Amino acid sequence: MKVKEGFVIRKVAGKYVVVATGQASREFHGMIKLNETGKIIWEGIADGRTKDEIVDALAAKSGAQTEEDRSYIDDDVESMIQEMTDAGFLTE
Repeated sequence: MKVKEGFVIRKVAGKYVVVATGQASREFHGMIKLNETGKIIWEGIADGRTKDEIVDALAAKSGAQTEEDRSYIDDDVESMIQEMTDAGFLTE
């Protein structure tokens, strides 16, 4: 999976947003606001990381130490990937 061409992440007024550029801007109008977790997930996908690698990065950043903590993170990553897929932001 990877982020479709034409979507870029930017920091605007201290907040992270994704905006469409080029051809993508003809199909998508607006921006997507991301929190820090969303930014890490988005950038992980954009960088070609696997879901497990993204979960590992978030677990390390948050100090998650138990399997239960990791399970919550895994659920969050899976949920955002599904939302991005449903919205048409990802390609195979």
